[in-house]
Amino acid sequence: MSAPGRYRLPGVRAPLAGTTALAVLIGAWFAAEGVRNADAVEAPPRISVPAPQHVGAPEVPPLAPSQPLTIRIPAIGVESMLVGLTVRPDGSLDVPSPETPQLAGWYEQGTSPGAAGTALTVGHYDSATGPAVFYHLSQLGPGHTVEIDRADGRTAVFTVDSVELHDGSAFPDSKVYGTTGRPELRVITCGGSYQPGGPGAGGYQGNTVVYAHLSGVR
Repeated sequence: MSAPGRYRLPGVRAPLAGTTALAVLIGAWFAAEGVRNADAVEAPPRISVPAPQHVGAPEVPPLAPSQPLTIRIPAIGVESMLVGLTVRPDGSLDVPSPETPQLAGWYEQGTSPGAAGTALTVGHYDSATGPAVFYHLSQLGPGHTVEIDRADGRTAVFTVDSVELHDGSAFPDSKVYGTTGRPELRVITCGGSYQPGGPGAGGYQGNTVVYAHLSGVR
């Protein structure tokens, strides 16, 4: 099992677009030790998610880089501060502590949300005490919005293009982490079935990934 407070990201190289191009060992996401209850449900119950209001929302020009402060996903009631995350020497991406499961993070060595390129935000699916910040992430759909408040006083509004569940053994690195040149956002959490077990086996066997593009600025 990986150490508490981290996801283990075994050796697949994927370029992360940002202010500097990086190639790091990053791949399928698995739950950290002690994060998941053995008795936790495999999938969240459906909640009442409002219908999307801006299906087919237009693209807008990219913003200058600026530190993100808060993420909001109105349709599923998410509002969280964003903490900066980096890649550790072993190639794993740090994540918010399991002691603060309602806190989300962003890859601060990559693209800042709203700037040209693909920004990454991540958070836990569940915790030892119950649902975590992105527990209902899979219930989003095209047209829903994700809002990022930034240090420059602007709010970057992203419209969801798709929500996909990727198996950890066939994680599409270039699709998730690659850039199309336009401002895009990925919101990532654990997903799929949960498998208890020893080193290399335990944890969630997939990832839920929200794909979204910048569609407005306030």
